[in-house]
Amino acid sequence: MKITVINGTEKHGVTYNLKETFIEPFRGKAEITEFYLPKDGPGFCIGCTACFRNNQNLCKDAACVQKIEKALLEADLLVFTSPAYVFHTTGAMKAMLDHFGYRWMPHRPAKEMFGKRAVIITQCLGAGGSSTAKDIKDSLSWWGVSYIKTFTFKLMSEIDWDKITEKKRSQMTGRLSAAAVRFAGIDYGKPARTNLITKAKFYMVRMLQTDLGKANPEYTDFRYWKENGWIDKVRPWHQG
Repeated sequence: MKITVINGTEKHGVTYNLKETFIEPFRGKAEITEFYLPKDGPGFCIGCTACFRNNQNLCKDAACVQKIEKALLEADLLVFTSPAYVFHTTGAMKAMLDHFGYRWMPHRPAKEMFGKRAVIITQCLGAGGSSTAKDIKDSLSWWGVSYIKTFTFKLMSEIDWDKITEKKRSQMTGRLSAAAVRFAGIDYGKPARTNLITKAKFYMVRMLQTDLGKANPEYTDFRYWKENGWIDKVRPWHQG
């Protein structure tokens, strides 16, 4: 089993400890690849549109982005973590997700993503955990991932892990430990089910790509969809 973890911050604080709680049962049993942002991530997207119009390898940060993508595509389980920064995910996480815009369904989604399972872990001081999780979930769902579980935690007055009361820490870690047991029991040899919402997005985009292809058969995204057979009868959730 392979797990890829994208940490939205390099800080070993509350979010880190929550992630470690979830990952701990898998250590020694799974191959775990972790990226800590911004250290292991790309710089800001400059909007050159090379990934959309031509080829993602023309991006100025292609080497970094493709290394992360390789780990994402090969993983059985994806784990994304981020504290809430002003009600949203960290700038480093947003910068990384921006670079995968070309993998959104209206462009060139990877068929492997349609069978992935993902976990999002966020924490905030008072509020913002849900909107932070949504920042990440928006990208995952438009990549084609249907099975996404979010775990958000609220801190009320203390943001240092060692100063949080034992009762509060136990509540948070207990929830994640239980979740880890459930995820460890999944048969990852079988892809996750693609839900109706994801399929509806696919069919809407398929109609768009069909129209774009009629206007310009050499359009980059249309050619990708055509080559994968998606304009015809092949569907990504049936592909290995």
